[in-house]
Amino acid sequence: MGSDRIEVLVVGAGFGHEFLHLYREHPLVGAVGLCDLRADAVAALAASHGLDATYATLDDALASGRWDVVHIATPVHLHVEQTLAVLATGRGCASAVPMATSLDGIARVMDAAADGTYMMMETSLYQREYLHALALRDSGALGRIGYLSGTHMQDLDGFPPYWMGYAPMEYATHIVAPLLGLARTHAESVACFGSGSLLPSHAGDGSNPFPIESALFRLGNDLAAQVTMSFFENARSYTEGFNVYGDLGALEWPSVEGGAAVIYAAGPQDGARRGRAIERAELHVPDYLETLPEPLRAFTRPGTWTPPGLPPVHVDAWHGGSHPHLVHELVSAVHEGRSPAINERVAASITAPGIVAHESALLGGTLLEIPRY
Repeated sequence: MGSDRIEVLVVGAGFGHEFLHLYREHPLVGAVGLCDLRADAVAALAASHGLDATYATLDDALASGRWDVVHIATPVHLHVEQTLAVLATGRGCASAVPMATSLDGIARVMDAAADGTYMMMETSLYQREYLHALALRDSGALGRIGYLSGTHMQDLDGFPPYWMGYAPMEYATHIVAPLLGLARTHAESVACFGSGSLLPSHAGDGSNPFPIESALFRLGNDLAAQVTMSFFENARSYTEGFNVYGDLGALEWPSVEGGAAVIYAAGPQDGARRGRAIERAELHVPDYLETLPEPLRAFTRPGTWTPPGLPPVHVDAWHGGSHPHLVHELVSAVHEGRSPAINERVAASITAPGIVAHESALLGGTLLEIPRY
C-alpha cells in the first residue's frame, strides 16, 4: 500500500474495545472505526477514544466504501459468516479465535481467503511467556523437546447464553497454538475423553455433554502433547497456558494469572549421584518489545492512554501483553501486501485439532486423524 496509512474497522465493542487505542496509536494506521449493534456502547467508545466513524451493522460498514481491514471481535458463532462477508469485498480480515467450529467452516474461510488477506488473532502466539519459551528453545536452553502440555480452565458461569453447552475443545487454539509452535510441527491424530457432566443450567442445546475435555495429540515429529479444556463445573481460577519439557530445561506456566513462570535447568550427570541436579527458578517473564513500534510498547502492560484532545483512558493488557504484537503484525502485513504470520493455513492447523478432539470425545475416545493444511 506504499506510504499511505490504512483504515481499520473493529467489529464488536466488547472484546474489540481492547484494541482501539492500539490502532489509534499505530504509526501506519489512519482512521479507526467501530461497529456494534449496541448504540450506547458505540457512542461511549467513540467519544472516549476519538473514533472516526461508527456503524450499527457490518453491512452498513462494508457498504460505506471505507476500511482497508476489518477486525472481527464478535461472538464465536458469527466468525465464519462475518469473515466471508468481509473477504468478499476484497478487504483484509482479522478474526478473533477460533477461525471456525467445524471443519466445513475452516474450508469455507480458506477458500474465501485464497486470494485475500486473512489473519486469526491468536493471542497465545505473542504472549510474553510464549516469546520467552521460544527464546529458550532457540538458544538451546531446552535441549531436545520431549513433551508438551497445556490447560485452559475458565469459569463461564454468568456468561451470555451462547456459551452454555459450548464444547471446550472447540476453543482449544489458545493451547494448541503454542504447543505446535514450540514443537515446530502439526498435529497428526488425537484421542480425547470428556469428563464430568454439565448442570442443566449449563447444558445449552444439549449437543455437548462435557464440561471438561482432555486430549492426547500425536504430533508430526514423534512428540506427544496433552491438552485439557474446561469451562464449567471446575472450581479452578482462570488459567490459560502451557508447559514445555526438554532434556536440558523446561518452562512451566504460572500457576495463577500474572504470577511467575517456573524455569528448570538440568546440570550434568557427575557420577556422584543418581540422576542429574535440576535447578528450579521462578521468573516474571519480561516483555519482548524490540519488534514493536515505539508508540505501542507501553501497552503490553496495563496503564493509561491519553487520546489527542481527550481525557485519559484506562487500558488493560490481557493475554500476556500480546495485543500490541497482534495489531502490529496485522497492520504491517496489510500495509506491505504480504500474508500475515497467522494466515488461513496456520489458523486452520491450530483450529482443526480441537474440533477433531471434540469429535473423538463424543465417540468415547476414538483415535482420529487430523487434516493437514
